[in-house]
Amino acid sequence: MRIQPVEGGRIVMVRLESHEDVLIALRQAVEESGIRNGVILSGIGSLSRYHVHVVKTTNLPPGDVFWGEEGPYDILNVNGLILDGRVHAHLTLSNTEHALGGHMEEGCRVLTFCFIALLDTPGASYAEWDRFATPEGFAGGSAGYQNPSPG
Repeated sequence: MRIQPVEGGRIVMVRLESHEDVLIALRQAVEESGIRNGVILSGIGSLSRYHVHVVKTTNLPPGDVFWGEEGPYDILNVNGLILDGRVHAHLTLSNTEHALGGHMEEGCRVLTFCFIALLDTPGASYAEWDRFATPEGFAGGSAGYQNPSPG
């Protein structure tokens, strides 16, 4: 377990417009705002397409399953961390049939709008928080993905 008390700094509000890619725009907002380490507090809006991944197995490393779909979806929440400038975001969304979620990938396209609140935590360092190790010594995490194209 790791515990790191931090003091929150400024909150940066991001509004995305129709047709923007949420993850690409979020990366740009983080860079333009100068956030190195922070918390993605919340996000709402709607999508016309999503692209996510989830873990594939309970083995380490677990591997990933990527999928996406076109259609109208409400964003129920976006949350995550900004780790040494890298965006690690998760997404929960729903339509009239079901709710689902996963690790956000490029290819999540805004339908109407999307609001995301970012908390800058300048005194913190989360650079290795999305890494893991197996008993065999494998070190991994989600920071190094070569994300498949959303299609």
